[in-house]
Amino acid sequence: MTKPRIAILGIFVADLAFRAKRLPVMGETLMGQGFAMGPGGKGSNQSVAAARAGGHVSFITKIGRDSFGDIALKTWSADGVDTSHVAFSGTAPTGAAFIFVSSETGDNAIIVETGASGTISPEDVSAAEQAISGAKVFITQLETSVAAGKRGLEIARAHGVATIFNPAPAAKIDPAIYGLCDYVTPNETEAMEITGVAVNSVDEARKAGDALLEMGAKTALITLGANGALLHNRKQSVHVPGFKVTVVETTGAGDAFNGAFAVAIGEGRSEVDAARFACAAAALSVTKAGTAPSMPTRGEIDGFMG
Repeated sequence: MTKPRIAILGIFVADLAFRAKRLPVMGETLMGQGFAMGPGGKGSNQSVAAARAGGHVSFITKIGRDSFGDIALKTWSADGVDTSHVAFSGTAPTGAAFIFVSSETGDNAIIVETGASGTISPEDVSAAEQAISGAKVFITQLETSVAAGKRGLEIARAHGVATIFNPAPAAKIDPAIYGLCDYVTPNETEAMEITGVAVNSVDEARKAGDALLEMGAKTALITLGANGALLHNRKQSVHVPGFKVTVVETTGAGDAFNGAFAVAIGEGRSEVDAARFACAAAALSVTKAGTAPSMPTRGEIDGFMG
């Protein structure tokens, strides 16, 4: 089977995770209990996820000419992600995220500096029109500017490319953007923040889905953690159950879901089958530590689904 072309607009940041009993107060130095560095950023993670799930992925982003940028390029190269539309900033550094993880509770606190990728403009996106127009599916999130994401969705829509909007981190934005979306893919928390509807059950997810449809989305695809996902539009409302696995870390699950769903839709699978494929990828991702490193391969997904 020919790999479906997937275009993804988003950011890369280097994740710098520190583990300690607590955060220091101003002027204080604490000894840490662990450190890890790895690739991050939702767009980058989704690119790796889609490539491993069987897609031909073009990633549209911007990085600096520095050591963190080198990590980004190595990450994408390892999984065959096309970097033809990765731009380099002459002034801004590659983005980074400080992640504090409590060794007592496992809770985290994060500071993100998007760096060069935070400067992606609508003009930068227009320059990548060839990658978007030649794709089967286009994905973007809310880690770039709304204007840049909207431009990408407009280009995709103009060329008949299926559009996936992952509204994360959740924010109140111009509802007009939802009219450009074939699929809107929030998790429970994001769906609640966008619609005002608490999502603690499948029935409540349907109410949030109705609100997203009223905002203009063609289909609401709300991820429900271990409970799977709800595929909800005006033709069908299907709860796709999750898969039972032993959880190690849930951080990259949403990105695994979005990347795998895009590939399945690009292959021409039904929406329900694509959602099930995405749930399987997400389930496998939480059995490993890390974000991009935890994304499963196509062989792993197919084997897991039987």
